[in-house]
Amino acid sequence: MSIDSRQVAARMIEAVPFARTLGFEFVEIAPEAEGGVRAVLRLPDRPETHNHVGGPHAGAVFTLGETASGAVVLAAFGQLLDRAVPLAVRADIAYRKLALGPVRATARLGRPPAEVVAELDSGTRPEFPVHVEISTDDGTPTSEMTVIWTLRPQ
Repeated sequence: MSIDSRQVAARMIEAVPFARTLGFEFVEIAPEAEGGVRAVLRLPDRPETHNHVGGPHAGAVFTLGETASGAVVLAAFGQLLDRAVPLAVRADIAYRKLALGPVRATARLGRPPAEVVAELDSGTRPEFPVHVEISTDDGTPTSEMTVIWTLRPQ
């Protein structure tokens, strides 16, 4: 699988203007084993995204993780946009440790893309997880998130 990370980032910023508002940086979008995809996004440390204790606001952290998961979905299934709309179904986040400074979200597809496409091809509306680890720039984990996505047939 070949991924044009600049194109995925540009499409995400166009489709999700709030990601641009928060100043997300698309660090990496790359293929993984079994056709999987990994996306790494970064939220710079800016006072306007802080909470009352000086770290990134929970809403900004959630949006970072959800946007990273969306980048994974677009990279893995963007070729299906003419016949299916990707939609986030639900999300679960656990804030484990106060993050200070810039944070990164690393998202990974939780199922092989071929399985998801096979379900779509069979007429089923597939659901699949994208797992996200959120950490400080030095790699200290601060939050974990899972976003469940679907491909809704057009």
